[in-house]
Amino acid sequence: MKQRTLAREVSIKGSALHTGDAVTLTMKPAPIDHGIVFKRIDLHGSPELRPRIDQVTDLVRATTIQVGHAKIHTVEHVLSALHGCGVDNVVIEMDASEPPIMDGSARPFVNLILQGEPIEQEKEREYFVLDEAVSVTRGNSSIIALPCDALKISCTSADDRGIHTQHLSLTIDPETYQSQIAAARTFTIYEDIEELLKLGKIRGGSLDCAVVLRGDKIISKEPLRFKDEFVRHKILDIIGDVLLLGMPLKAHIVATRPGHAINAELTRLLFDKLQARRNTGARKPTPAAGRGPAMVLATETSLDIRRILDMLPHRYPFLMIDRVVEFKGADGLVALKNVTINEPFFQGHFPGNPVMPGVLQIEAMAQAAGLLLLRKITSEDRTAFFMSCDKVKFRRAVRPGDQLLINVKMTKSRGNKIGVAEGECTVNGQVVSSAELMFALVESADVV
Repeated sequence: MKQRTLAREVSIKGSALHTGDAVTLTMKPAPIDHGIVFKRIDLHGSPELRPRIDQVTDLVRATTIQVGHAKIHTVEHVLSALHGCGVDNVVIEMDASEPPIMDGSARPFVNLILQGEPIEQEKEREYFVLDEAVSVTRGNSSIIALPCDALKISCTSADDRGIHTQHLSLTIDPETYQSQIAAARTFTIYEDIEELLKLGKIRGGSLDCAVVLRGDKIISKEPLRFKDEFVRHKILDIIGDVLLLGMPLKAHIVATRPGHAINAELTRLLFDKLQARRNTGARKPTPAAGRGPAMVLATETSLDIRRILDMLPHRYPFLMIDRVVEFKGADGLVALKNVTINEPFFQGHFPGNPVMPGVLQIEAMAQAAGLLLLRKITSEDRTAFFMSCDKVKFRRAVRPGDQLLINVKMTKSRGNKIGVAEGECTVNGQVVSSAELMFALVESADVV
C-alpha cells in the first residue's frame, strides 16, 4: 500500500476540551516520508512536534506530548482519525495547545480528512509488524499485542460495577474505521467530574462533547450513536495512542478496560522493539527444525497441544485451545480449553469476580474454526486469519475451573481461501456463547 497525504489544505475551528481555549486546526499536505507533524503557530518560532511515545508527558484523561516549551494536549482523536483513514504525511497547524474537541469523537476530523481528499504518493507505506506477543497489566486493566497481518482490536470496556460492560472485536481499515469507530464519543463517570475540574481538566467540557454515566443512567445531549458506543470509543483511543509508535501498526491488540496510561505503556514496549529492530537489523526467525507438518493430516482424529502449536501461530497468552478432542467428519470438530485462575486476563477481568472475556471465547471458536479449515486443504505453509463475526450471543459467565468445549461446524468455503463456520462454546453441557465466524487462509510467507 502506498503512502498517502492530502490533496489540499483544510481547517476546522472549535473549543478545546481540557483548556477550554478557542482553536483553529489546519491540516496541510506533506511530502513522502515527512510523517505527521504538529506545528504550534501561536508560539515564537512555530515549533514542530512529531507525535512519538518518548514525547508523552501527561496521560490523565488525554495524551499530551511535549518538546521543549511546546505542548500539544489531547492528540489522540486527531491521531486516531489519521491512523484510521490511512494518512501518513501531513502538517497540522494549531494556534493553541489543544485540538478542538468538537463532538467528542473523531468524526469531525475524519470529515476534515475526507474534505482534504487523501491521495496516494509514490512510495510504499512502512508498517511495524509485530513478531511476538507483548503485554501490560496495570491494576484491573490489561492490554496484549499479538502478531497479526492487519491492525485488529478486541476490546472489553467496563466500569467498576460492571453496569456498562461492552465487548467488540474489529479489523481496522479505513472503511471500517469511518463507519464503525470514528463517530463514538468520549465518556466519563459523573462522580469523576469534580476531581477532574480540580486537576484543571475538562474546562471546555459539556454534554455537547461527551456522554456522562451516572449509575445505570446515560446522560447525553443526543441518543447513543451505537448501543456499544463506549467500547468503540476505547478502540478509537487505542488507534490514536498506538500511532505514537511513529508508524502504522500491524498487530492484534486485546484490551481489557484500557486507558491512555496503559495504551502508552504498550506503545512504549512496541517502540523499544522497533528501535532494537532498527539497531540490529533483526529479521524474522526461521521455523524451528523438527516441527510437525503445518497441516492437519487426513489420518489424524485428534490433535494434542504440540500439533496445535504446529498449526497455529498463536502463543502464550493468546492460544485458546488446549486440545482438539475429535474431528466430526470433514466439516466439524470439538476442541477443549481448560480455564484456570492462572489466565493473565483474570487479573483485571474482574478482581474479586473473575470472568473470561467474551471476546476470548470468540477467539477460541475462531482458532478452532481455523484448524478445521486447515484440515480441508492439501498444502502446507498456510495460516488461518479471523476476519469477522456475526450473530454473537453470550448466555452465561465462564469462570476459573470451567472446561470450555468448543464446537465448530463449517457452513461455507470458497476455493480454500475463505471459510464461514458456526461456533458454540459449552460448559457442563450448557451453551455459554455462540457466533458465526468468517476467516481466510493466507500464505505463511505473507505473514511478516
